[in-house]
Amino acid sequence: MPPDGAIQIRLRPITAEDEAGWNETRQRNAEWLAPWDSNDPMHGPGLTFNTWIQRQRADEACGAGAFFVIEYQMAIIGQVSIGAICYGSMRSGNIGYWVDQGHIGHGVAPLAVAMLADWAMLDSAGPRLHRLEVSMLPENQRSRRVAQKLDAHHEGIRLKSMFINNQWHDHDVYSLLAEDAPQGFVRRLLA
Repeated sequence: MPPDGAIQIRLRPITAEDEAGWNETRQRNAEWLAPWDSNDPMHGPGLTFNTWIQRQRADEACGAGAFFVIEYQMAIIGQVSIGAICYGSMRSGNIGYWVDQGHIGHGVAPLAVAMLADWAMLDSAGPRLHRLEVSMLPENQRSRRVAQKLDAHHEGIRLKSMFINNQWHDHDVYSLLAEDAPQGFVRRLLA
């Protein structure tokens, strides 16, 4: 739980019962999120909400990813996830997130990413990763501010790394390392 003075958010796994709330939040923010939404270059079939959740659970079960909704006052206001988890000598993953437009500017995204990083890197119940990447379109200034608030390491541009709005785009890459915040990323963020 964040200390006093920080916005009180909660991360939790999404469930089938969240369909209406999640869909309402996504639909309300469709225009806001459209410039950053990734899609499938193979144009595969769309997924139902339940199939999508089943795929998330399968990724979690095999350790390939973890997906959480961000809640504020019992309402879904975004999501944060880790995908492409590698174990062995890499121990890394990629973080993705979005926040409801009505909640931007309150520190929700940096806090959610810090909470996720603490779980993924430091919590014995998490995957105990060493490195997390946060990648964004170079023009996404709000995401850049999230990485900067977390004191993430700027590593440069990854060429044509993600398919967004029906074309491949370069991404600006930042990283968080476990040794960056041995006492926790939330603690470091709020210090």
